[in-house]
Amino acid sequence: MNLKKSLLIIIAVLLIDQLSKIYIKTHFVLGDSVEVFSWFKILFIENSGAAWGAKLSDFLPISEPTGKLVLTVFRLFAVAGIGYWLYDTIQKKSSKTLILAVCLIFAGALGNIIDSVVYGVVFSDSYQQLATAFSDEPYGSLFYGKVVDMLYFPMVDTTWPDWVPYFGGATFRFFEPVFNIADMAISTGVGVLLVFNKRAFGKEGEDEETTLEETA
Repeated sequence: MNLKKSLLIIIAVLLIDQLSKIYIKTHFVLGDSVEVFSWFKILFIENSGAAWGAKLSDFLPISEPTGKLVLTVFRLFAVAGIGYWLYDTIQKKSSKTLILAVCLIFAGALGNIIDSVVYGVVFSDSYQQLATAFSDEPYGSLFYGKVVDMLYFPMVDTTWPDWVPYFGGATFRFFEPVFNIADMAISTGVGVLLVFNKRAFGKEGEDEETTLEETA
């Protein structure tokens, strides 16, 4: 897979990710939800932390704003590192599987870093109101934006029976995390690397040679 095809994949993922986030941000109030199916909802939340909403200030003796800044800077370095990894795999003519996986991971990471870096200065607050783009009163500042999440799959939404020790009467939901297109791209890329590990880290030439030997 060449650089042109890789860029097309990245641009496509970024467009879908950012357009979906901008639409949700400007058409939903924070906490609004729409039921698509009983097991799938559009639910608008914002995440100022890392995966699952975790914050560095929860684990380190630092303030929440400092933790947010450190996390955003770390993400920038991570995106740069993944970008170099992608460039290197293309230059070395690595397998299409590997290049596709890294494209997805890079596009997803870049999609979320856009939120973290610029959304705070582009959008107004979404709390009890619809946000507006390029607002005179942005909700944050550069590097302090929040990631927009909206995909929610409560495939199981029930209550534990009263006879179950400790959990009886409590709500049980599966799958509870809310995520976005960028998260899906990252998860898919990582999944491809895990499931198709041998194919991903093999050479294209080796793959073709193996195929020829099998058909001989």
